[in-house]
Formats: sequence, C-alpha cells, structure tokens
Amino acid sequence: MIWLRQVWALAIKEFLTILKDKRSRFLVIGPPLIQFFVFGYAATFDVQDVAYAVVDQDRSPESRDLLARFAGSRNFECVATLDSPAELRAWIDPMHARLGLCIAADFSERLHSGRPAELQVVADGRNSNVSGIALGYVQAIVADWNRELATTRGGGGGGGVEVVERSWYNPALQSRWFIVSGLPAQLVLVVVMLLTSLSVAREREQGTFDQTLVAPLNGVQILIGKSVPPFLFGLVDGLLLSAGAVAWFGVPFTGTVPALVAVLGVYALAVLGIGLFVSSLSATLQQGLLGSFVVTMPAVILSGFTTPIENMPRWLQAATVANPARYAVAGARAVLLEGAELGTVVGFLVPMLAVGAVCLVSAGWLFRLRSA
Repeated sequence: MIWLRQVWALAIKEFLTILKDKRSRFLVIGPPLIQFFVFGYAATFDVQDVAYAVVDQDRSPESRDLLARFAGSRNFECVATLDSPAELRAWIDPMHARLGLCIAADFSERLHSGRPAELQVVADGRNSNVSGIALGYVQAIVADWNRELATTRGGGGGGGVEVVERSWYNPALQSRWFIVSGLPAQLVLVVVMLLTSLSVAREREQGTFDQTLVAPLNGVQILIGKSVPPFLFGLVDGLLLSAGAVAWFGVPFTGTVPALVAVLGVYALAVLGIGLFVSSLSATLQQGLLGSFVVTMPAVILSGFTTPIENMPRWLQAATVANPARYAVAGARAVLLEGAELGTVVGFLVPMLAVGAVCLVSAGWLFRLRSA
C-alpha cells in the first residue's frame, strides 16, 4: 500500500507539472485535435464530384440522355463541353478534368441499326485510385442505361453502348506508379524536417548553443551553416529514391533531370524554412520532435499523396495552398509520368519559393530575437 501511495503521489505531481506548463497543455490538447480533423476530413478514398469534360459530336437525343445520367450523378461534375477530342489534353494535363467522355458522330446511327455504339472514356492515370473508381462508376451508369434501352426496345433490337477506356500517363492504372512517384517528396519532407527542426533545439538543450553565439559569426551565417547539411541530405535522398523508383519499380522517367532537381531542391528549401521556424520556437529537443510531428503528418495527408485534394472539403482545399508538399508531389509526378521539363514545372516552384521565403525570414527573426 505504501508503494502504491508513493507511485500515486509521483503521478499526481507529474499531472500537475503538465497542467501548469502551458506548452505541455498545448501538446496534450493541440496535436490530437489537429490530427483528428485533418485525418477525419482529408484521409478518405471516397470519390465524389469527379471533374469531367464532354465531347458530344453526335448531339442526338440518345447521346444527350446518356450524358444526362452523368450530369445527374453526385459522383461526377461536368466542367467543360468541348468540340473535339483534341481539346481534352488542355483540360486533363493541368488536372482541371479527371475524365473525358467522347461520343462519336455515328453514336445514334449505330444504336438504331442494332450495332454497338462506343463511349470513349479518357482517364487521367496519374492518380490510379481516382481513375479506377471513376471508371467503375462510368461502367455502372452505362450498364444501367443499356438495361433501360433494352427494356424500351422490348428486350432486343439495340446493340447498346460499349465503354472504351484509355488511361493517359499510366495505361495499366498501376497503383505502384502513383504511390512511388510521390515518395521522393515525402522522403525530402521527413529528412529535412527532422534534421532542421532539431538543429537549434538540440544545441539549446545540450548547452552548446551559447558557444555558437560567441563565435565570430552573425545570425545569418549561423542559419545558413545549419541549413546546408539538411538541404543536401534531403535533396540527395530524394534524387536517389527517384532513381530507385525508375530502376527497381519500373516507373517511367519521361521528364528531364533538371526539372526533377529543381522541384526537389526548391521543395527542400521550403521545408528547410519550416523546420528552422519550428526549431527556433522550440526550447528543448522534445519540443522540436513534437513540432516536427505536428507539421509532417498534416503536410503528408494534405499533399494529395494518397487521397485526392479535390475530394476534401473546400476549406481544407484552401489550406493546402500553403502546403509545399502539395506542389512537390504534383511536380515529381509531372516529371516522372508526364514528361515535364524545366519550363513546365515553374508553376510548382513559385508557391514553394514563397512558403520558403516567408518561413526563412520568420525563422531568422525569431533566431535573432531569442539570441539577444
């Protein structure tokens, strides 16, 4: 009994210590709440409101009736009506549309003559999960329409509609290509974030930070010196993983090496700024670790690495705009699967540079403030 009372007294003391310290209170309440809402809203494999573009060259009552089934489904959202299949690339390449539905000019003629008519579906294979599920929805809608057509014609007389599928950038819809092509960005995030978020906090805890401050170096020099190793480690690891994805898993490398280096390098710089900002806020190694965890997990979930961003709530989609991992994952996949070159990935580089600049400036200001 005495032993239990002693243990209980120590436990009470630890509880009071945690509750009295505002940082500890936040660590108990803040991260779980953040993870709860981020995972609850973002981590979903449900596919809704799949953006698609329509090419209806027949413009018959039959083609309009079939397309109305897609327009009335909660799983699809029509974003464009085009004149020719050649215009699909301008919508699918920038991911404004995930699918293209193409109806040929002889669609109704073939139906009335008892021959099968074709509905060509062009899918964006870069996200194999979304494309595979969306193609399943297409098959279900077409099968239902065929049954009604057969009933209307008394059980026969019509050939029905056949779905002809074609997936761009990933013809076999291999999920491995989708996952592995986004892994280099995640590796850069973990390596750079951990190394930088613990950098200053580790020295503060070990008592060596004061020795660094009295050295003949200014604050900017110290930050740059601490930034170079994590940056290089992250960039090299990301490039090595990209090479492994191509050599080991057979992911096609259709872009250029300078484009891949630019995407991963600028991304490492952005993560570097975030990590230094976390490290400047942290007084101990434990706080640095927890801060790194709080940032890393939501960044991965909100990057579109496994779950599509367009399936998230609107307010959460807006939050991903400030997430550099979103642009790094999309940029890496563009280089590996789409054949993107240096000029093509500029749109991914600018947002990451902006995030990196803001975080680096903030980290430098905090560093000087806490070093004064």
